[in-house]
Amino acid sequence: MSKKLLSAAVLSLTAALALTTAPTAVAQSHGGRISTAFTLPGEKVYPEGIATDRRTGAVYVGSYADGTVYRALPGRARAEVFLPAGTDGRRTANGLRVDTRGRLWVTDSTAGVTVYDTGTGSRLARFEVPGAGPRFVNDLTITPDGTAYLTDSVRAVVYRVTPHELAAGSGTLSPAYDLSSRLTPVPGRTFSLNGITSDRAGRYLLAVDMIAGDLHRIDLRTGALSRVTLQGGDLTHADGLDLAADGTLRVAHNTTNTLTRWHLTPDGTHARLTRTLTDPSLQIPTTLTHTPGRTLVVRSQFDKGGPMGGPETPTTFTIAAIQGL
Repeated sequence: MSKKLLSAAVLSLTAALALTTAPTAVAQSHGGRISTAFTLPGEKVYPEGIATDRRTGAVYVGSYADGTVYRALPGRARAEVFLPAGTDGRRTANGLRVDTRGRLWVTDSTAGVTVYDTGTGSRLARFEVPGAGPRFVNDLTITPDGTAYLTDSVRAVVYRVTPHELAAGSGTLSPAYDLSSRLTPVPGRTFSLNGITSDRAGRYLLAVDMIAGDLHRIDLRTGALSRVTLQGGDLTHADGLDLAADGTLRVAHNTTNTLTRWHLTPDGTHARLTRTLTDPSLQIPTTLTHTPGRTLVVRSQFDKGGPMGGPETPTTFTIAAIQGL
């Protein structure tokens, strides 16, 4: 993509983070032991996305700075480069997911999404946003039928890639759901939908508006759009989402160094805050992935010479492991 589009994407992210630096409404509480799961090789990594391959236990992490994708194998203290910077022209690696067939999906904010074979690293498919208008392809989720849904944080739409389209190998991303008219008005906003997740039955999607703190629900059977009723807090600063089969929703709130846990009703219409963990050692957490026994959290360090600026440049980038969230 052009330097102009890349610069626009960086500015959009920076503006979004700046808008969310006010104190959060989420209360601080105790709970959760924080340690380091593994380190990421290289300088100026600034990781953003993470995904677990539940078949093998491998964890994939994407760099917002240059699009590198790292892989951490079980039991290893240091990740390895799986896809080098610039692979397939990718400049960023934001949202990552591994589907049930071992295919790794990686979004690029200014382009779209590319799908890879986790065994060989070979490219299987690529889907791009058409035209030259502003866009920020951010996060994605994959439903049980193999359909992928992706958020665009600038256009406030959700794109869709079906299994049939995936089999074709390439194509364009077209909006499946447009939430732009349903956003809470916020003066000066340039950023909206961020993290997205889906229930294990494939009935609905949940997408967060990190600026307003709202959680939007998309009914995949009827197409109905609604807001989830939140009890005990809100989702201001919310970035990555992880929804477990038991209805536990885990959320990373970036600029406040906060993780929250919510209990979601079976129909996905109401969520109640059950735990909050705020700790500076989370280092601007952008997203998370939960497996039995621990939650892995991306420490982006965006505030140290990254998209948020700052004079410091970290010498080490790591992924945190949280027990008890």
